[in-house]
Amino acid sequence: MGHSLHASTRKLHSHSCRKGQRNGHRRGGSLRSSLAALSFSRRTRTPPAGDKITRTQTLNVPDRPVIPFIRGDGTGPDIWAASERVLDAAVEKAYGGKKKIVWFEVFAGQAAKDKFDEWLPDDTVEAFREFLVGIKGPLTTPVGGGITSLNVALRQLLDLFVCLRPIQYFEGVPSPVKHPEKVKMVIFRENTEDIYAGIEYKAGSPEAEKVLGFLEKEFPKAFAKIRFGTKQKAGEFWKTVGAPEKDDVMVGVGIKPVSRSGSIRLIHSAISYAIQNQRKSVTLVHKGNIMKFTEGAFRDWGYEIAKQYFGAEEIDGGPWCKIPMGKPGAGIVIKDAIADITLQQVLTRPEDFDVIATLNLNGDYLSDALAAQVGGIGIAPGGNINYISGHAVFEATHGTAPKYANLDKVNPGSVILSGEMMFRYMGWNDAADLILKGLNGAIASKRVTYDFARLMEGATEIKCSEFGDNVIEHM
Repeated sequence: MGHSLHASTRKLHSHSCRKGQRNGHRRGGSLRSSLAALSFSRRTRTPPAGDKITRTQTLNVPDRPVIPFIRGDGTGPDIWAASERVLDAAVEKAYGGKKKIVWFEVFAGQAAKDKFDEWLPDDTVEAFREFLVGIKGPLTTPVGGGITSLNVALRQLLDLFVCLRPIQYFEGVPSPVKHPEKVKMVIFRENTEDIYAGIEYKAGSPEAEKVLGFLEKEFPKAFAKIRFGTKQKAGEFWKTVGAPEKDDVMVGVGIKPVSRSGSIRLIHSAISYAIQNQRKSVTLVHKGNIMKFTEGAFRDWGYEIAKQYFGAEEIDGGPWCKIPMGKPGAGIVIKDAIADITLQQVLTRPEDFDVIATLNLNGDYLSDALAAQVGGIGIAPGGNINYISGHAVFEATHGTAPKYANLDKVNPGSVILSGEMMFRYMGWNDAADLILKGLNGAIASKRVTYDFARLMEGATEIKCSEFGDNVIEHM
């Protein structure tokens, strides 16, 4: 997804994306001057000696790239300690010392709050922006107002518009379904729009009242669809159930933005991925039968870009289409499916799905539902990527599990596999292959962490750190 995506979406992606791209490449000069310009004033560490990953038409990865990382909260430090050893061992074994990751710790979440009284320091965001590629563990979600999710905030600040979730089965992993080996999908979840844009207002707040008042005045037919949007309607309900009437209107309001530019860059990335990785289909998952002008538009724009930029032709009158012979990706089918039906069919007919492109909320549901089919989110990796600017942050997809913190107990597979994704993104495929080999061998040995051991017959439970060592032994 290098030059072709950048070229064909140059005129289409939004001003905010262009701004993010400029921010990501605004400094020239030597490495030393670039590092000096960062001014990491709140850190106890300065950037280590190494080289920056850059991007021109493609990603340019030096032999000693500086990779920012966040250990994470809760079980994050345990998981990171095991994962870092695995990642370093894979690079050493693959390249014999010719390549090496230069790790650069940055802070977010509880650790940042404790050190700097900030949940997400500006210089942490700047480090990911400057060094282009990074990785992180799970982060605590702050309680109260302000940032609702540090993960979402980081994605939005860096305009990481793709949440990439590969779903695959490792033989021997306990699964609740009969044929988990049939699940081999890659989800492209839109990261910056939809409900997760975070445009919502608390019930009873002045902002919510203002939005409701605007709808009542300017769009009375639409306002009438809000079931309890007036005191009269609310009062009728309370009277019906025999409860004291309330003298206010309590309606929370959320806004669901879905743009043509945002949809096109996401779907273009998904189709490009399918071409480069020789996949068989791209399914546009949506709820356009109900939300016609948001999710329905996403579907329509998907078919538009398939035809306009990839030369896809309609099958039997459409709307499904296929890339014809003689073009890159010949034979790839672009199709669509309603979200609720998709959630059924990934269980009953998983072989019908390959690459999936979808909006944020649908992608959230699908990703975790599919992860459960292949062993749970404990080994589900994720990457947040801007294929135009090159910025990418790979991450654990599970939570912080604070009750297991510092017990050296939990499965480090999610971060290990996120590192495998990161290496492939960097073009270090030999190291990535060794990680998969090691993980397969470790699982086959039945020396696994508690989450697998309790469900695997004849398994031996080992610690998080020991599982990392087991992966290394099987590389």
